[in-house]
Amino acid sequence: MTTVTTTTDDRFATDVLESDRPVLVDFTAAWCPPCRLMKPVLAELAAELPELRFVQLDVDANPSATVRYGVLSMPTFMLFAAGAPVARLVGARPKARLAREISEVLAATGEQMPVEQPAGR
Repeated sequence: MTTVTTTTDDRFATDVLESDRPVLVDFTAAWCPPCRLMKPVLAELAAELPELRFVQLDVDANPSATVRYGVLSMPTFMLFAAGAPVARLVGARPKARLAREISEVLAATGEQMPVEQPAGR
């Protein structure tokens, strides 16, 4: 089972930019209520989508990556493919919507990630 791992400024290049698979980075903060709401959503998606890597970065403890990628609001989800950012999603969202957005971006970049989409979402 894949889980959401924690990264730091020091590990960002290894964990995200040099990853052999797409990575969704959750820029988060302990004081952020919407961030806390997204934690179980990300854990479920990580378990369901082993072809995608999920990492979280505490913005207060890791200002370098936060500033480098212009993160101003939390939660911000950035999707990286082949070491480059390919999407920025700001704000909490339902699991089905996040899965759909990830799938659409990866399809547009040539990455393959099947995501089942419930009807009506």
